[in-house]
Amino acid sequence: MTTTKFDIADYLDSNEMIAEYLNTTLEEGDSSDLVVAIGHIAKAIGMTKIAEETGMSRPSLYKALSDGAKPQFGTIMKVLKAVGGQISVKPLSV
Repeated sequence: MTTTKFDIADYLDSNEMIAEYLNTTLEEGDSSDLVVAIGHIAKAIGMTKIAEETGMSRPSLYKALSDGAKPQFGTIMKVLKAVGGQISVKPLSV
């Protein structure tokens, strides 16, 4: 029996799944989790496509969206826009 490595990018095949994944990460994770999640989404959509839409090189994207990376906020915003996402703020329930 052979097993394959789980890759969340294989399941991010619709805008709804991508939005749910991002929202869950925003609610439950920290900033490094968010960077990695955006990287998974970019991989699912295609790094070449994201690179073209952001004006960044593929190697720069991989580096910026890797585990432990601390990309600039502008980079995060560019990639979010390229993957069809946006950040919104809602008041916390007390």
